[in-house]
Amino acid sequence: MRALRDFDGLRPRDLSGRQRLLVVYVTCLVTTVLVYTFLYNVGMRTLEGRPQSMFRSLNAVVATLTTTGYGADSPWTSPLMLGLLVTMQVTGVVIGFVTLRVLVIPLFERAPLTLDDRLSVKANHVVVAEYRRDTDLLLDELEGLDVGYVLLESDQEEAKRHSDSGYQAIHGDPEDGDDLERASIAEASLLITDAGDRTASIALTALERNEDLRVVSFTPTMRRTAALTEVGVDRSVAPHGLIGRRLAEKAATPVAVEASGDGNDIVVREVLVRRNSPIHGTRLGDSTVANHPDLTLVAGWFGGELRVPPSPDERLTPDAVLVVAGPEDDIAAATGDLSNVRSPLGSSRSPVVVAGLDEGGHAAVDALSEGTSVTTVDADANADPDVVGDSTEPETLHEAGIEDASALIVTVDDDATALLTVAMARSLSDDIEILGRVTDADKAAPAFRAGGDYVLSVQQVCARLVASEAHGEGVVSPAGQIRLVRADAAPFVGESLADAGRDAERGWIVIGAVRDGTVRTEGSVVVESEDDVLVAGGDDAIRSFERTVDSK
Repeated sequence: MRALRDFDGLRPRDLSGRQRLLVVYVTCLVTTVLVYTFLYNVGMRTLEGRPQSMFRSLNAVVATLTTTGYGADSPWTSPLMLGLLVTMQVTGVVIGFVTLRVLVIPLFERAPLTLDDRLSVKANHVVVAEYRRDTDLLLDELEGLDVGYVLLESDQEEAKRHSDSGYQAIHGDPEDGDDLERASIAEASLLITDAGDRTASIALTALERNEDLRVVSFTPTMRRTAALTEVGVDRSVAPHGLIGRRLAEKAATPVAVEASGDGNDIVVREVLVRRNSPIHGTRLGDSTVANHPDLTLVAGWFGGELRVPPSPDERLTPDAVLVVAGPEDDIAAATGDLSNVRSPLGSSRSPVVVAGLDEGGHAAVDALSEGTSVTTVDADANADPDVVGDSTEPETLHEAGIEDASALIVTVDDDATALLTVAMARSLSDDIEILGRVTDADKAAPAFRAGGDYVLSVQQVCARLVASEAHGEGVVSPAGQIRLVRADAAPFVGESLADAGRDAERGWIVIGAVRDGTVRTEGSVVVESEDDVLVAGGDDAIRSFERTVDSK
């Protein structure tokens, strides 16, 4: 059960409907008691001829409203005072019923009158209209980024469970315009829908209420993209295909960003930390890559989070990806010298085995470079694989050439089969790089223990993709999110490259100095006034940098 939030520091628009009702109730109650106290005190002094303190009047009012008795003040002789007492008695009965309905009954039921009462005021938020994956993971991701949202869930029990857990969730039909209005669709900026064949209907209904709405849909296959675009969906994502392409990129495709257009060979590349790497488990600041004199650590991808620049105290775990900038030859040499640390440069002719030919498997094959030798494996002959067989059997993997392959991409449908395939492949080859996909996020850790080098969870990637759309963050491609700019060196003159622009809060770092047409990346190089500097960082950070420093 998620902890209840305090009222402290909350603005009125941050309060849920239930919280606003309680505020109104308490305000009205206090106001009523104070007004009656004032009137009673005046009446006792002017009508009854018995002046008394305001505190005694307060006591008499509270005693009357709570029906505990009247004390020494009774009896009263003035008709106006008797009328006031009757009014207070009736008010006390009303307050009793209101207290029972607003406070007591919901307290024991542990639920509001309707789930809508728990929604805070929404504007520029995300409406999630059905979600077929790990909803808690998605909503935790949004809350972690402080992104406003409403989950519109058609299953009443699921909606109640999420609402009881503290999430902003209501029960309703996403195809019903009135239910979308309850989710404040007119004020929303983004609609996420994962409703299969109902996606088009939901998108059209939502766009009728908010024509400026951005719509992102999850779909089992990219074959529906054209149709969904026609009805107004801005982006259609097939998660299995997205992951398949990413695994292929990690296996054999270079990921690089040219520093400038003047022939300099400074690039940004990803370095994958494998489970048996000598730097696995060490502090990032103590790693050989971080201390290389000619390379700069631009960013790190840890547990699905991109950090620019990374903290030297980060621990290097399986699936960590380091984004390194420097001369391409130095990057290749540095990563090659480190046993079991691989840069995704791979020879274009290195054989790659793809196990599982669903949407993800086909996407992986398509993403591999044309010169790459690919062998596909699937138990279903109708999928037209190169090798028909069970990927968990050693004979099948032997037939696919697992001993000579540089990488195995596992995109089979079942997580249990995926784990066994990873373990079998690892038992057959210590050198092969194994990259896999699992559906359940909880299966990612077992996949690493089974021998995987790089594992992506469908649930986690989908949650990160929603975060990307709602918050401008990246999903699964670290280097693809890094921008390089060339700027005037004036703000950094006299500083070494090792010290210049290393503030983690800025989100950008200086990776090189351009001097006489040559890029210098050694940390000991001191920036001079005639130099230009190369700065790397995320989009937002670079835009902030460009507002303060002249870029070229």
